[in-house]
Amino acid sequence: MTQSEIEAIIERYGRKESSILSILQDIQTREKYLPREALEYVGEKLQIPLNKIYRIATFYRALSLMPRGRHEVCVCMGTACHVRGAQRVLDQLKLELGIAPGETTKDLNFTLETVNCLGVCAAGPVVAIDGQYFGKMNPTKVEGTLKQFRSDKKKEAADGKA
Repeated sequence: MTQSEIEAIIERYGRKESSILSILQDIQTREKYLPREALEYVGEKLQIPLNKIYRIATFYRALSLMPRGRHEVCVCMGTACHVRGAQRVLDQLKLELGIAPGETTKDLNFTLETVNCLGVCAAGPVVAIDGQYFGKMNPTKVEGTLKQFRSDKKKEAADGKA
């Protein structure tokens, strides 16, 4: 992200400290994380100490200082999903992706997260990928569901074309 792109975001919200969260959210949306250089630039332009920006960035779970995957996989672990097998679905996702909750695959294609509730209890267990909900999930459906979101390079390699 260039400084001029960050500058445009800052201008959209105004050069005031109270806009910091909105600015960070926009950067996060664009970059999938908050690069240090972007935080330094924002701090300089808004005259906010970098340590204060880091406190804000680490307080909110939606913000990340580490690169995140192109696709965010969220497994609902709420009571309704849990009793219907959410842990088995999560275990299968961990196996398929080779990562634990809170981690991102090396190819930056997937980030795996757990949430307490996605609010669609009747469809549990539920997995959301990039905001798209997959209900009545079970371990045998995981591979096919992930396949829809694998990068083209991964798809070609799996098909033996790469």
